[in-house]
Amino acid sequence: MDLNLHSPERRLIELKIEHADLNALVDIASHAVPIDELTLRRLKKRRLLLRDQISQLELALQPPEPA
Repeated sequence: MDLNLHSPERRLIELKIEHADLNALVDIASHAVPIDELTLRRLKKRRLLLRDQISQLELALQPPEPA
């Protein structure tokens, strides 16, 4: 697998790492007292956008199925 700086595979890995980091931040923010609702909503929205980008990139990287 070619992992140069601009490859789709590398971008996918970066997005997955960022998504995992956001998962951890959401967990921390949801257990903080007092809960910062605005920050929590922003983190969750960003996490959802990342999940969509990951899904799109994974679909683009899958080879087409033979007919």
